[in-house]
Amino acid sequence: MNVGQVSNSLRQLKLLYLVDKLQYFYQKSKNSKINKEFEANNPTIILPPDYLIYESFQMNYDKYYNGGKETAIWLKKYLKKHTQLEGKKILDWGCGPGRIIRHLPNLVGNNCEFFATDYNEKTINWCSQNIPEVKFNKNSLSAKLPYPDDYFDVIYGISIFTHLSEKLHYDWYRELWRILKPNGILFLTTQGDNYKPKLTNKELGSYETGKLVVRGMVKEGHRTYSAFHPKVFMNMLFKNDTVLEHVETISDVDNWQPNQDVWIVKKIS
Repeated sequence: MNVGQVSNSLRQLKLLYLVDKLQYFYQKSKNSKINKEFEANNPTIILPPDYLIYESFQMNYDKYYNGGKETAIWLKKYLKKHTQLEGKKILDWGCGPGRIIRHLPNLVGNNCEFFATDYNEKTINWCSQNIPEVKFNKNSLSAKLPYPDDYFDVIYGISIFTHLSEKLHYDWYRELWRILKPNGILFLTTQGDNYKPKLTNKELGSYETGKLVVRGMVKEGHRTYSAFHPKVFMNMLFKNDTVLEHVETISDVDNWQPNQDVWIVKKIS
C-alpha cells in the first residue's frame, strides 16, 4: 500500500468514526424525551453511561433494559430445547453493558453460575460495579480467555461474530471450543441471508460462493465493522461438531430479538 492509499484509508476511517459519533448524538437527541420518561418511571433501574448503551445496541433506555430482558427470555427458550438449565456454568461472550446477562440470574436461577466477558474496559468496569450476580472478565480482541479447559456448559454470543475478521472467526471458535465442556452448547447469531439486500454486487458475488464477507475499514470488534455469513462458511466453521439447530430469521423492526441467524452447536468431545 503506497502513501496515497494509506492517507485515503485514514480519511475513510476518520469519516466512519465521525458518522458513528453523529449517529450517536442524533439518537441521543431523538430519544431524549422517552429516555427521560423511562428514568422517571423506573427510578430504581441502574443504567450504563449513554455511549455504552448506544455502542452495544441503540440509544434507547427501554430497548436496552426491557428489550434486553425480552432477548434473555428468547435465549432461554432456545437453550431449554437443548439442555437442562440447572446447576450450569453459563458464559456471555461479548456481553457489552450487560443488556442480556443482567436478567439471566432471575430468569434462569436453578443454582446456575453466570459469567461474562467483553473487550471494552469501560463496559466491564461498569458491569462489575453494578451487576454483582455475574462474574465479569475483560478480554482482548485476540482469542484468549481466562478460563480453564472444559469449564462452561453453555456459551452464547449474540452479534459477536458479526464484527470479526475471518481469521478471528476460526481463532475464537477454537477458544470457545476449548473452554466449553464436552456435550456443551454454543449459541451464536450471525448476519445471514436476511442481510443480502445490504450487500453490494461485488460483496453478494463473494457471499453466493460461500465466502465470508467483511467490511473492515474500522477497528475490528467495533459496531461498524461488519461480517456477513453464508451457510456454507458457517457449516465449514462447525464441521467438527454437531449443529443442533439453525434458524434463519425474518427481518422485523418491531421485534425485540435480533434479525440474525441463530446457530446452536453441540461440542463433540
